[in-house]
Amino acid sequence: MIGLGEAGGRYAAALANHGHEVTGVDPADNPTPDGVRRVRSMEEAVADAEFVLVMTGAAASPSIAKATAPYLLPRTCYADFTSSAPAVMEQLARIIEETGASFADVAILGPVTWHGAQTPLMASGSGAKTVNDLMSALGAKVELLDAPAGAAMAHKLLRSIFMKGLASIIWEAVEASRAAGYEQWAREQIASQLAGDGHAVIDRLLSGTKLHAERRSQEMKDTAAYLESMGVTPVMTRATQGSLQQIAATSR
Repeated sequence: MIGLGEAGGRYAAALANHGHEVTGVDPADNPTPDGVRRVRSMEEAVADAEFVLVMTGAAASPSIAKATAPYLLPRTCYADFTSSAPAVMEQLARIIEETGASFADVAILGPVTWHGAQTPLMASGSGAKTVNDLMSALGAKVELLDAPAGAAMAHKLLRSIFMKGLASIIWEAVEASRAAGYEQWAREQIASQLAGDGHAVIDRLLSGTKLHAERRSQEMKDTAAYLESMGVTPVMTRATQGSLQQIAATSR
């Protein structure tokens, strides 16, 4: 396990509890999970490993792959769980597969702090099936893609447009409603919109946005001014205004 932080620490502990011999490495001052043998170097960590799981920040992925590749065995499955871009995952696969090892691009589809090692996953690449066998034994639901490395991360990033954008919109809406003294009412409005037939809601939002984009853009401009009057920075509201202006221009 390369990286023993929020995600890596939980997965390392779960694998150790499941009977696996787990070796961990992390230059940061993260605690060593029970049952995990901690070493100082990546070379020592990956030597003779059946699996190498990378759970660091995405920026470190290329350097980790290059540093560990010379020490991988042909039977090793190298799985990158970071949020690296699809093109980076493709690059990592080339680096790893040149050694004879298999590579899996693994997308974590939920908060590991909530679900632990049972957090849903998506995997693609030559090592995806092997990762599925390992992680499903821990109780994780793994969606396998019959596609090369990069596909799982492409799916995750497309999902993030909605998931992270929705979280930011809700944050701003609740913050503004709190400032106005109507937080509970706003929460109930949001909750009611998130319930029910999801596909019907999507269709309604898409058709309504196209039809009323110009009018709604002006409404969001007024909304942004209202938020600013209360001392709330309307980052997402301004972005929505700009998006609606663009949609209106292309829908004429």
